[in-house]
Amino acid sequence: MVKYILEVSFDYESEAVMLNNKVILVTGGTGSFGKAFTKYVLSHYNPKKIIIYSRDEFKQFHMQGEFREHMDKLRFFIGDVRDKERLTRALEGVDYVVHAAALKQVPACEYNPAEAIKTNINGAQNVIDASLDTGVKKVVALSTDKAVNPVNLYGGTKLVSDKLFIAANAYAGEKDINFSIVRYGNVAGSRGSVIPKFHDMIKNGCTELTVTDYRMTRFWISLQEGVELVIKALEEATGGETFISKIPSFKITDLAEAMLPGCQTKEIGIYPGEKLHEIMVTVEDSYTTYEYDKHFIVYPQVKWNSKQKIKEGGKKVAEGFSYSSDNNTEWMSVEEIRERLKSLDLEL
Repeated sequence: MVKYILEVSFDYESEAVMLNNKVILVTGGTGSFGKAFTKYVLSHYNPKKIIIYSRDEFKQFHMQGEFREHMDKLRFFIGDVRDKERLTRALEGVDYVVHAAALKQVPACEYNPAEAIKTNINGAQNVIDASLDTGVKKVVALSTDKAVNPVNLYGGTKLVSDKLFIAANAYAGEKDINFSIVRYGNVAGSRGSVIPKFHDMIKNGCTELTVTDYRMTRFWISLQEGVELVIKALEEATGGETFISKIPSFKITDLAEAMLPGCQTKEIGIYPGEKLHEIMVTVEDSYTTYEYDKHFIVYPQVKWNSKQKIKEGGKKVAEGFSYSSDNNTEWMSVEEIRERLKSLDLEL
């Protein structure tokens, strides 16, 4: 029988997981998130060691150059999450794992489905198994809005990955380990997202910007906000939670106006696998979702052990609640979008 967690446990005492003197491994650590996470941790904590685990030695070489002043704290391991044996060796002595490695490009995953499964699903299971076998204390996996009601293969593989990480708590037994997830959409300005596409069009002299659908909306989350959400999960997770930031929405048409004032727009039709809106919390999630000041937490439907707690200070959302970019209560104006664009260092 499924056991639902619907009542707050007020005996929970928040114990911040400080990263001082801890060993942290980041899969896919040479990506934009990995570099931002590494910079944040080095600026705010005194970790014993941060291990950058990735398969691209060229990106590792460049990252070493960017962080040359911190090489006493950094280690760079060549490895693929598909390789369980290598992962297990790399995780010896590691306290916390942040799993950011994935094949993320929607068209590439559609064209290479078996490869997406090997990395996003089999790789996730390898991270889980290796963490359970090596004494890791906490694992936080990065998810995506595309895993919610998926309409493309990438989203489907990330949905399975999320389910694996949540269910991994059932295998912990008496081990001092928990697994949790953070979920957010495209980071503002990230590769393949709409901002760099508009930016390239403007640089090339376009006065008309193409929009896939005039109704389209998106959430705005910065890279630092994504990193801070992972830190929150490391500090607060007790097992099986999905952390979601409360962030503003914007209309794609307003973004076009903010980037090229007075521009004309042309609607060209939605891309295969693209959604009109980003969904973070579904109606089905509402039964176990709690709202906090700056974030939501979707708690697991099943309680596996006494270590799982609902954090004090949250309010159970109403049954039927959902959180998506089109029903958000916080919206960015054209002026606010324009101001935030400045932080992306776009040459407009």
